[in-house]
Amino acid sequence: MLEELLTAAAGVATAAAVYAGAAARVVKQYERGVVFRFGRLLPEVRRPGFTMIVPVIDRLHKVNLQIVTLPVPAQEGITRDNVTVRVDAVVYFKVVDAADALVRVEDYRFAVSQMAQTSLRSIIGKSDLDDLLSNREKLNQGLELMLDSPAMGWGVAIDRVEIKDVSLPETMKRSMARQAEADRERRARVINADAELQASKKLAEAAAVMSEQPAALQLRLLQTVVAVAAEKNSTLVLPFPVELLRFLERAAQAQGGGERSQAAGASAPATPATTSAPPAPPVALPETFTDLSPDLPGEPGAPGAYEPPLPDLGDYEDPEDETDDTVIGPPVDPAPRSSLSTRDEP
Repeated sequence: MLEELLTAAAGVATAAAVYAGAAARVVKQYERGVVFRFGRLLPEVRRPGFTMIVPVIDRLHKVNLQIVTLPVPAQEGITRDNVTVRVDAVVYFKVVDAADALVRVEDYRFAVSQMAQTSLRSIIGKSDLDDLLSNREKLNQGLELMLDSPAMGWGVAIDRVEIKDVSLPETMKRSMARQAEADRERRARVINADAELQASKKLAEAAAVMSEQPAALQLRLLQTVVAVAAEKNSTLVLPFPVELLRFLERAAQAQGGGERSQAAGASAPATPATTSAPPAPPVALPETFTDLSPDLPGEPGAPGAYEPPLPDLGDYEDPEDETDDTVIGPPVDPAPRSSLSTRDEP
């Protein structure tokens, strides 16, 4: 009798252990448990921790409440300005109602993925290329609103939507590159023109200063020579401005006029009492022309005889003339001379 009781107790304990093992469930912190009894949804959602269900009768489904990162495949579409692009995105969502996520939609992950692809194509068709490239925040908000409306009925909340990349055709990339180069070239030309304008104003001011001081032009020329000579080239090309020549000409004229005025001032107070040597006595002419050439044969006037050329005596006067003028020859400069050089007679 005792053995039968012990056997029955052991059987009951074993059955209880098997039942407990079949009914015991553990729900993790980031999960929620949804129980279906005979196919009917129980209103109570099992919280995290240890829970029990009726074996064979109840079915427990665990739903993950963590944020899910769902990549959206690249979608090809045509923008509003007729440009073909490929755009891919990523969606961040989470389950906020475990019962609705299981009951209202068959597979909430697949449903969110398909809805994201459809919304992304719609956004591509409604936007311009410039908006896709530079105004992504506005497009992200539009995608989030388009996905959040149906997802709320599925017990899913869209946390964030981001457009990852926008792929353009090669021809469009080249066109955009040429456009960017043209815009940069335009800005460079505008900057160069502005620099030329400012430089021209400064050069005009410098020219005005140099016109008042012509010596500055010579200094500028010397600076140019120094700058060119620093390169140590074999050939030196030196610009020579006409203004410098005019400046030198005026300087030479001014210097010449000063010297003439000094010479005139020095000759004006001249007196007979000077230290210069006295003038040489006049040279008397020979009586005959044969005295000029005593070594030549023949008599003067004979055929074949040497006829010396007559010297140019200028205003010649007879020595026997009883006049005060004793100077024979061309008129002498009245200005006093320091010395008189004569040729020695043979």
